[in-house]
Amino acid sequence: MKKLLVYLKDYKKESILGPLFKLLEASFELIVPLVMAAIIDVGVASADRSYIMKMCLVLVLLAVIGLVCSVTAQYFAAKAAVGFSTKLRHALFAHIEKLSFSEMDKVGTSTLITRMTSDVNQVQNGVNLVLRLFLRSPFIVFGAMIMAFTIDVKAALIFVVAIPLLSIVVFGIMLASIPLYKKVQAALDKVLGLTRENLTGSRVIRAFTKEEEEIARFREKNASLTKMQLFVGKISALMNPLTFIIVNGATLALVWTGAVRVDEGVITQGEVVALVNYMSQILVELIKLANLIINITKSIACGNRIQAILETEPSITEREPVSRQGNAGSFIVEFDHVGLSYAGAREEALTDIHFSVKRGETVGIIGGTGSGKSSVVHLIPRFYDVTDGNVRVDGRDVKDCSLEELRKKVGFVLQKSVLFKGTIRDNMLWGNENATDEEILDALAVAQAKDFVEEKQGGLDFKIEQGGKNLSGGQRQRLTIARAVVRKPEILILDDSASALDFATDARLREAIRGMEKDMTVFIVSQRASSIMHADKIIVLEDGGIAGIGTHETLLSECAIYREIYDSQLKGSRKTEAVG
Repeated sequence: MKKLLVYLKDYKKESILGPLFKLLEASFELIVPLVMAAIIDVGVASADRSYIMKMCLVLVLLAVIGLVCSVTAQYFAAKAAVGFSTKLRHALFAHIEKLSFSEMDKVGTSTLITRMTSDVNQVQNGVNLVLRLFLRSPFIVFGAMIMAFTIDVKAALIFVVAIPLLSIVVFGIMLASIPLYKKVQAALDKVLGLTRENLTGSRVIRAFTKEEEEIARFREKNASLTKMQLFVGKISALMNPLTFIIVNGATLALVWTGAVRVDEGVITQGEVVALVNYMSQILVELIKLANLIINITKSIACGNRIQAILETEPSITEREPVSRQGNAGSFIVEFDHVGLSYAGAREEALTDIHFSVKRGETVGIIGGTGSGKSSVVHLIPRFYDVTDGNVRVDGRDVKDCSLEELRKKVGFVLQKSVLFKGTIRDNMLWGNENATDEEILDALAVAQAKDFVEEKQGGLDFKIEQGGKNLSGGQRQRLTIARAVVRKPEILILDDSASALDFATDARLREAIRGMEKDMTVFIVSQRASSIMHADKIIVLEDGGIAGIGTHETLLSECAIYREIYDSQLKGSRKTEAVG
């Protein structure tokens, strides 16, 4: 949490002036009991109405000054807290953007959303409360005790006993609550994760009529969270009654002692009232301090969780770019005995992957589910880093290239079609921010998306909803392909990105891609043999290793796995056509 305070450095003035104005308000508040004592001992005792009115005006003046100081303090505290949270949110978002796929997979989307929203808001609230009350409440408590000593030392000794007892209660409960609030936030993460999973998969849940089971799962997680919140709430709830018992006991002792001292003629009745007022002030401020500590405890827990994300080092880091050594020749992509292990995995995802690709070649990658097809192409733009061997692009190890330089060479279409809220044109400009409408339309034509885009009301200005919810799966896939094509990359990677397309559209797409720039190298990852059978080179994967490399004809005769895939998909359909 301490490391987060660096984001307050631009608000030093507000962080100082806010507490100072609160202390000024507290100083005027400590004068009020003395004015009340004067009204009783002088005005009421002598029936001097003019004096009473004069002192009442003094009370009004103190109230007005206190209000001005309080509002000013609130302004500075709010400005500092909001500015702090804004900078923290920017820093957190920027750091999350630097995290590699590995860290994103490990932490989880719902957890990161919680850190960005509720955790940052809780920390902001904590900073605001600290600037307003953290100095004011102790100042009132000890100021009231000092003022009590100026009235009567014997009566003030009651304050000396009461305040340590109150401190033990307050800080004891605080120390017990801190670890519990961490558990509450962890349980909240689980509830948010389950909620997100259900909302994104709502159609699947309904399709399998699993609503009742998911409701039961949510009820279980929510009940666990509620149980934790109730437990920590019960501990926190002890604070108010315990402090009231101590303060009320101290007030009773104070009235008794004050009555005796008045009877002895040591102090006046007005001074007894002042002592009781000071004790009431202490009660009010300690209740505020108790609530403040609870909020600070929550804020510290949230701040530590945010700090943990900020301290998560991205596994994909940039080092000083190294100039190309030697001539890259005709090979644009080379895998040199590559191995890959995902974080926390027991076995390698890829083992001894070794091949080279010439500039302008079309490479097909095929294999069963979990064979490592996506893992291979994810290594080219450094979405993940190899654990063994090297990946070279254009003759240079990808680790020696800047990420910006490397990824500008690559147009990548992921398995899951991701579109952003905005127009079709806005989404296409992600691929090339300087692309003209003509270039966008050409890319759409290659991706077999031009016809349906022109049919949409507004054409390129058609509004896409978040995630492309107002488009079909095939339309989303074609737009993401067009977004990569408009980039005019040296390397185009299609990671099973045509699965929602029919065979005819898929064939036209592959034909259009072959008709593009001859120097563009294309990687096609697919489950369909028909999608990659015309590639210059086909790589067959099995269990993270290469089972075969070659052309379609070569693999049919030499690779049993490829032949099995091909026969299962296409041989049967050819027999059916022959019978027909």
